[in-house]
Amino acid sequence: VQLQASGGGLVQAGGSLRLTCALSTISINDYVVGWYRQAPGKQRELVALITPTTKTIYVDSVKGRFTISRDVAKNTVYLQMNSLKPEDTAVYYCSAASGRNQYWGHGTQVTVSS
Repeated sequence: VQLQASGGGLVQAGGSLRLTCALSTISINDYVVGWYRQAPGKQRELVALITPTTKTIYVDSVKGRFTISRDVAKNTVYLQMNSLKPEDTAVYYCSAASGRNQYWGHGTQVTVSS
């Protein structure tokens, strides 16, 4: 099982980035896929998730700014991040969960400068 996260980078406050999580050997139709982030000195937190039925959930701090979506044909989940703030700076991870199974990808760094 492999989750390949990409799309991070350095952006000014107010800017946008799109993160991509490409899944292999498992299907997004069978797993809840989420984006998490961990800032220095802080615990990892859930940012957004999307279920196989395309229900979405967001942490309050990103509602209205971030959008999680998926492309079934590409077996990929995206996180569109708009109106970025310095407090969004963190390493972002994607994860796929189903039952007792949970898989993690390597993180991608997002840095928002003020």
